[in-house]
Amino acid sequence: MNYISKEKLFSKDWFKSWSLLVIGAFILASGFVFFIDPHRITPGGVYGIGIVVHYLTEGIFSWAPEGLPIGAVGLALNIPLTIIGIKVLGPRFGVKTVVGFVLTSAFIDLLHYLTGYNPLVDDVLLSSIFGGVLIGFGLGLIFKTKATSGGSDIIAMIIAKYTRISLGQLMIYVDSVIVLLALVAFKDWKIPLYSWLVIYITGKVIDMTIQGVSYDKTLFIISDEYEQIRDKLINDLERGGTLIKGVGMYKGQEKKIIFTNVSRREVYIIRELIEKIDEKAFITVIDANEILGNGFKPIRDQ
Repeated sequence: MNYISKEKLFSKDWFKSWSLLVIGAFILASGFVFFIDPHRITPGGVYGIGIVVHYLTEGIFSWAPEGLPIGAVGLALNIPLTIIGIKVLGPRFGVKTVVGFVLTSAFIDLLHYLTGYNPLVDDVLLSSIFGGVLIGFGLGLIFKTKATSGGSDIIAMIIAKYTRISLGQLMIYVDSVIVLLALVAFKDWKIPLYSWLVIYITGKVIDMTIQGVSYDKTLFIISDEYEQIRDKLINDLERGGTLIKGVGMYKGQEKKIIFTNVSRREVYIIRELIEKIDEKAFITVIDANEILGNGFKPIRDQ
């Protein structure tokens, strides 16, 4: 797998990609600065470690009386991790990944310098929710540029190379270890609980940002009157579909399965149409996270 993108210099795609990278890094940093860092919430990653180090070094250094800057700690960890990742995994990490974590670190420390370490809201639950949303949205924009977030992602990739554990599981394990590190450092059970909430919300928002929010549905319809149902779909709803040959498991009879994608509103229209044609029809309705192609979102990114 290669994460290095190849947009033509100064093309429309190039400007869009780099704009998303900068905006994503700023939103990601804002989520940490205004909602996460002030409450000592540590949602994994190098910036989670940076938060722990920041508060543990408070008052130790005269040049950093509030503690080591979170962004600088994250950057100091990201640079060697990226170098190790390149040596172990090969050139998977393009310039965007490096620029992404450098910008995020710079934005975090700049915003802290301008606003301090006071939370935007005092309620920790609200901060966890909105912080998770901003971090997830920022990371989602960064991922859309074909960059990675570095940090714990690289650790998980390296471990995955030498184990049979899936990358997704390893990322959860690595972030959970960092969360437990905060428990040991701060001796407060509420911190890991809020941190895991942030991790969960972040993951959901990343998926929504990359895939988009969709209310479309996928339908599988099995009926002996499939021709009438097909005609209704084509003529009344102006929807296409695919006829799939199937065999019933109970009697071994051949069946025709209609596969189609429709909007949420159209599901109820189709149900009424099918009810009038064949009350014994079998319908499976599935949430479609993303539908690309004719009549829906174009395959090529806009």
